[in-house]
Parts: sequence; structure tokens; C-alpha cells
Amino acid sequence: MNFVRARPARNDAPVRVLLACGLMLAAGLGACAGPGYYLQAVSGHWQLMRSREDVATLLTDPGLDPQLRGRLELAAEVVAFAAEALDLPADGSYAQYAATGREAVVWNVVAAPEFSLEPRKWCFPIAGCVPYRGYFDRDQAGHAARRLAARGDDVAVVAAIAYSTLGWFHDPLLDTMLAHPDAQLAGILVHELAHQRLYLRGDAAFNEAYARFVERRGVARWLERTGQAQALEEWRARLAAADQFQALLRSARDALERLYALDIDPEERRAAKRSRLDRLHADYAELRSEEWQGRDDFGAWFAAPVNNARLALLSDYEGGHCAFSALLQQAGGDFARFNRLAETRAALAETERRAWLETPCHVIASDPDL
Repeated sequence: MNFVRARPARNDAPVRVLLACGLMLAAGLGACAGPGYYLQAVSGHWQLMRSREDVATLLTDPGLDPQLRGRLELAAEVVAFAAEALDLPADGSYAQYAATGREAVVWNVVAAPEFSLEPRKWCFPIAGCVPYRGYFDRDQAGHAARRLAARGDDVAVVAAIAYSTLGWFHDPLLDTMLAHPDAQLAGILVHELAHQRLYLRGDAAFNEAYARFVERRGVARWLERTGQAQALEEWRARLAAADQFQALLRSARDALERLYALDIDPEERRAAKRSRLDRLHADYAELRSEEWQGRDDFGAWFAAPVNNARLALLSDYEGGHCAFSALLQQAGGDFARFNRLAETRAALAETERRAWLETPCHVIASDPDL
């Protein structure tokens, strides 16, 4: 069986750096990336680990910044809830805190060919093949991106505020995570703990669909249990807006896929690509004006150039909600049973698993036992 569960005694946005691979290389196992890549991964992880402070000890310090105290207490509450109500591992993870002093903990490099929405893949001994490479140093990520762009690829550098070592280490809370509002912080923690609970080597689509579903439903349950009715309403509204935005991106992606399949002159294809990406900006402005009353929830997404690399991630990081929703329904709303059912889907052959994950919502609605 090719899925990984968190080790019971030792404990990826949406994207996570594969640090354990560097340690395996040091042990002589090797992989398809060069030694320099693993060296920066091991060095970056070691620096992060050595800066950790025990949360329980910090909370006994009367001089602790009140705002930091509140964030640490909230995180501890969410982790305890995730273990008790969502059947997620909480054995040591997020019991320590590390201040990075940076906007991101890792910068992930994503690349796709000029006329393709299939991302480049990199393979590692623990996590399998994934559509990105993570760097602790922003300049190194930029250098890697420029090398890929020089060969003609569309490239993106994506800042990640969290990552998971998939149970190989006790992952610390990071200042990059704590800076977010309560519900979003809860979502980050639940999402990362979900990756520790179930991770399928080489299948980013399954991993992210599972973690995103647990994040969405898990945060909603936490807000319900803690009586935060207004926050729950805002959380659901945020998810609805995110779904609308993702639908907008999928529409652009689908149009580009049809374009790239045409047998036309490269210059004609290139011009049509630019035109469709320009239209995406206009479509977003219309959505913001007509549906969100001027709110600019996702305007920052357009701060970097929109290209194939950024749209390529949609296939891996969206979808599967209806499939996992049906599993939770089969489980009677019980997350322990749901997680066991998710493991059975993870054990399917790749083609069967992908077909299940991509089953249309209306088909699942007619037969929730799929």
C-alpha cells in the first residue's frame, strides 16, 4: 500500500517542502534532485528546528507579548479539537513555536511548458513526485525559477506560510501561520494535520482534496462547537467566494487547454493565450463588482504574472469535495470512520482513485455510496 500515515510516536498553500528527503540522501538513499537542493533543505530545516521554543514554557512567561499569547492559546485549542473531533494526529506537532521573521517559511517553484497546463514534476523518496520544488531561501527559489524560465517554461514562485514533514518531525507553529485571522489559522492547522493523518505518495490531487475537505468541514465544526455564529457565517461566505474565484480560474484553464490542443501557428497560439489571460483579469473585475460589492478578496493573486504554472496547480489543488462529502455522509458524520473510508480510497489503483475523485457532483448525489 502506497499511502503514508503519521508515525504514532513522532509526530504539505496551498504546498510543502520535502525535508525528510534530504535526510534520506544523507543516509545514502539519494534521489533525482542534486545534492545542493537537499543541502539547502536540511540546512533550512535545521535552522528552523533550532529556533523552536516550547509553547507551554512560553505561556508561563508573564512578560510574553499578549498578542502572541492569545495566538498560541488559540492554536493549542484548535489542535486539541482536531485530535478529539476530527481524528487527526496531535502527538507533539505544534507544541513548539518558531519565529522566522519572514513573510513565508518556504518558497515553492512551479513550472509548466509554454503551451501546456501539465506542471513539471520532481520526484523524492518519501513524498513521491510533486509539482513543485521548495526552497527555504527566496533568492535560491528565484534563481531556480530563472533557470526554468530560460528554457521557455512558464514559472511561478509561490510563498508558503506552512509546511509539513509528514510525521518525520514535530512540526512547530510558525509566526507566518499565526499572523492570520482565527478561522484561517484554524484552517491552516487542520489542513497540515490532515496531511499527517493521510498522505499518498505522488498524488498531490488526492492529498490536497482530502486536506482541503477536512479543513473546510473541520473549521466549520470548530466554530459551531465554540459558539462563533458570526465567524461561522463569515467562514462560509469566504468559502463561497473562493469557490466562485476558483470557477473563474477553471474557466480560463479549460479555455487554454482547448487552445493548446489546436494545430495552429505558435505565434497565433501565443497571441490567443495572451488574450485569454487578459480576459481573466476583466472577468475577475466583473465578479468583484457584481457579486462581491467591490470586495477585493483575491486581488493579491493577480500581483504576480498569471501564466500556465499558476493555473496548472488547479488540477492538483482543487476538486474532490463532492467525493469526500459523500464519504463523510457514509460515515454518519463521524471523522474517525470517514478517515478509515478515505484510506480505502487511497488504496485504490491510480486510475480508479482518480476516477472516484473526479466523479461529478450530480452523479455522487444520485449514488452517495460511490
